[in-house]
Amino acid sequence: MTSTAPAVEQKGLAGVFARLREGKNHGWGIFHLGSWPMMIGGMMMIVSAFLPWIYVTLTQEILGENFVLRGTDGPGVLTLSVGCLAFAGAFVPRRKLAIAHAAAPGALVALICLFQAWNLISANMETQWGSFLPGMGLVLAAGASVLLLKVSWTMYKHWPVA
Repeated sequence: MTSTAPAVEQKGLAGVFARLREGKNHGWGIFHLGSWPMMIGGMMMIVSAFLPWIYVTLTQEILGENFVLRGTDGPGVLTLSVGCLAFAGAFVPRRKLAIAHAAAPGALVALICLFQAWNLISANMETQWGSFLPGMGLVLAAGASVLLLKVSWTMYKHWPVA
């Protein structure tokens, strides 16, 4: 049974296979030029939500160890959800929607990371300098936001408008 409907309109596996077949003509398939960076950036955001975001060294003398604030204790929950959005955008073959799936999470997490950095600096200025340190989760989330913002700009400039 062959269908005369365009590949984009076919449902199920037939539509996926038709998009893969048509994708060989221009090299995209069901993926697009930002798919790999969006998958990597989305996974970076997802992983960063479970890592330590802030180390509080003031508790070293009291408890004998540093107090750790993980991403899931605060803004990492939002980072986790928009990381899933960015990862899913890697499989969206529409230009504007794919760009939005990269730009919105990238900008939102960049704002969160800037706000957290401001909180770290202000807390260090109020107490002993070095009492609050950034963790790997915060750094990883900031890197993921830079990657997603870069790929959204690249897709905007280089993905041809249909």
